[in-house]
Amino acid sequence: MKTRQEALECGLSFPDTYQDAPFHDQNWQLIRFRGNKKAFLWTYEREGYINLNVKVDPEKAYFWRQIYKAVIPGYHQNKDHWNTIILDGSIPDEDIKRMVAESYDLVSDSPAKRIYEAVKKIPYGYVATYSQVAEIAGDKKMARAVGNALHKNPDPDSIPCYRVVNAKGELAGEFAFGGPGVQAKLLEAEGITVKDGKVDLSIYQWKRENSMV
Repeated sequence: MKTRQEALECGLSFPDTYQDAPFHDQNWQLIRFRGNKKAFLWTYEREGYINLNVKVDPEKAYFWRQIYKAVIPGYHQNKDHWNTIILDGSIPDEDIKRMVAESYDLVSDSPAKRIYEAVKKIPYGYVATYSQVAEIAGDKKMARAVGNALHKNPDPDSIPCYRVVNAKGELAGEFAFGGPGVQAKLLEAEGITVKDGKVDLSIYQWKRENSMV
C-alpha cells in the first residue's frame, strides 16, 4: 500500500464510515466512524510519502514502532495514543490493514471489540460456543461475526479464541490457530479432552451461572 486512495479505500471498508476533509486543506483527508463522528484514519502527504495517523492502545503503540522504522509517534497528535504510518513500501499491507482495523475498533464500539472482551471471560479449562460468545457480546444473532472476528484475532496471547467451538463442540478448521491440531493441543494443555475433533460440551462448556467471572 503506497497511495492515499488505497488507504482511504481501506478505511471506508469498515462499517458505518465516511470520508471528511475538515481543515479546508485537501492534503488532509480523514475517515470517520459515523456513530460518533470520531476519526480513526488521517491521511496526508509529508516529505514525499503518504502518511497515515491511526489510534493505538498505549500498550501497543511501541510494539509497532519497534517492528517497523516507518511507524513513528503520531505526527501532530498525542504520542501515546496515535501512531503515524509512513507508506514507503516497507510495511506489508496485512499489517497496515491490521493497524487501521485496531484504530477503528478503538474509536468505534465495534462488534469485534465486544467479541474479544467476551472471549477473554471464558475461564481456563472451559469452552464456549460461537452463539454463547455472541450473546455475551450483546447480540446472540451475530454468531457468524464471532467466527470472523476470531480469525482476525489481534492479540492471541490475551484473547483465547481457541476456547471457542461450534454448537456441536467441534473445533475450527485446521487452518486456524497456527496449523493442524494446534487448537486441540491448546485445549488439551488446559485439561480438556478432545476426541475426533470434538469437545464434550456437557462436561467442558462454560456455565456462566456457576461462574464468578
